[in-house]
Amino acid sequence: MKMIKWTMTAMAGLCLLAAPAFAASMDDAVLVLQHEWATANYKTPDNQKEAVFKALTSKAAALAAKYPNRAEPKIWEAIIRSGYAGAMGGLSSVFKAMPQMKQGRDLLLAAEKINATAMHGAIYTTLGSFYYMVPGGFIGFGDDDKALAYLKKGLAIAPDDMDANYFMGGYWLEQKKYKKAILYFQKVMTLPAVVNRPIYSVGRKAEAKAKLELIARKTGEHVEIPSAP
Repeated sequence: MKMIKWTMTAMAGLCLLAAPAFAASMDDAVLVLQHEWATANYKTPDNQKEAVFKALTSKAAALAAKYPNRAEPKIWEAIIRSGYAGAMGGLSSVFKAMPQMKQGRDLLLAAEKINATAMHGAIYTTLGSFYYMVPGGFIGFGDDDKALAYLKKGLAIAPDDMDANYFMGGYWLEQKKYKKAILYFQKVMTLPAVVNRPIYSVGRKAEAKAKLELIARKTGEHVEIPSAP
């Protein structure tokens, strides 16, 4: 009995020792996806993006399948599928892209059931962006009310998150509520760079700056553009 008890205790100890390595392996793999997404999104020529995102989607799906009980790979598979959808061109792009967006939405809803606050509320921020970017009606699942509700949830979890502010600004820009949009894009410009994600940080701030310049052109008014830290 003592030997069995010792063996079980030793196995439990080994499991505890193995757990951080397991987590680090998944976290490292997710970080690689984040870097590759940023390179695809911000550094890849437009005429090459669709092929790059297609390959990255397969890689993300494999990681999510490897860790079915973790939210983080599902979140990033959803984000990458959105990038793949956005990279599709041609007249049929909407109909080609929509299955990717629907699959991304379903991945996010599955991730919510596992860990709703994973990755600084990225589930809700990403869902919110999907719901205001996707058309409604018979084509897609777009819904401005759902978009705003999800974006508010994301901001409540992480008020200083770069994406949470950027996509809330994007929502208000879509609604032509320019004064509201400006505040969120300005905040993106003033936030510190995200640790270990330099390409993303520079790219997202550049997008926020471009949105502020767009609002200035649309309104004909001066819009302050803060310097990025």
